[in-house]
Amino acid sequence: MKHIFDMISKKSSKLTTVTYSTSFSLGIKVFHRKLHDPIYAIYGFVRFGDEIVDSFHGFDKRKLLNKFRKDTFEAIEDGISLNPILNNFQWVVNKYNIDHELIRLFLHSMEMDLDQKEHDQKSFEEYILGSAEVVGLMCLQVFVDGDKTRYEELKPAAMSLGSAFQKVNFLRDLNADKNLLGRSYFPGIDVIMLNEETKGQIITDIENDFKKAYEGIRQLPKGARLGVYVAYIYYLSLLRKIKRTHSSVIMKERVRIPNREKYGLLVSSAVRHAFNLL
Repeated sequence: MKHIFDMISKKSSKLTTVTYSTSFSLGIKVFHRKLHDPIYAIYGFVRFGDEIVDSFHGFDKRKLLNKFRKDTFEAIEDGISLNPILNNFQWVVNKYNIDHELIRLFLHSMEMDLDQKEHDQKSFEEYILGSAEVVGLMCLQVFVDGDKTRYEELKPAAMSLGSAFQKVNFLRDLNADKNLLGRSYFPGIDVIMLNEETKGQIITDIENDFKKAYEGIRQLPKGARLGVYVAYIYYLSLLRKIKRTHSSVIMKERVRIPNREKYGLLVSSAVRHAFNLL
């Protein structure tokens, strides 16, 4: 009857994804069906890790994160966990031979959030690597299904895309990160004094990440290409909206793409994909 528990685990990861992220949920829906459960499993794991350091105020976050780390690697080694999210994650790690170092780097970046409130260039790059780039690499290992040559070829683009996504999130969440969590991610930038020139410098850097990522998206296996492209288009549209929004507004409001626009982006992306216009 273990298959029932495994089914519950998969549903738990999916519920976590659709509850926390409309945009990623849309992207996953247009993946080939065989990719749905593995990508839900990865997102559920990283979402829980992120929530520990971002949301569990009033609790011992370090203790919770340490337990989460211990339980994660025990689940991978044992091939099972009573935590449905970790049970599903260990399944995808073991099935696709996901590099354990990627998991360690992710958890290290989550730990950085407990102590480090500001970053220099070195720590910023270290944080981006663990919090975003390795997540893209976990997904890439699923997409290429063990093809090490394709993985190495697409690795730089996957890292650039993860970096772009994370930096867009940082830019969109400047107000909440600074005023609610006391964090400032962009090195050498006083977000309280954010102006159009500084915002422009950040956006140029993110646009370069998107450019590096695009060619890699075009080379992805067909079953994964549209889903990743949908997420790419959503975040690129979000960046363009931020670009049109004055810096003073960004520090007061969270820039969003309405759901109706998200569905419009999905449809237009599907059309471009169908006619090989990516």
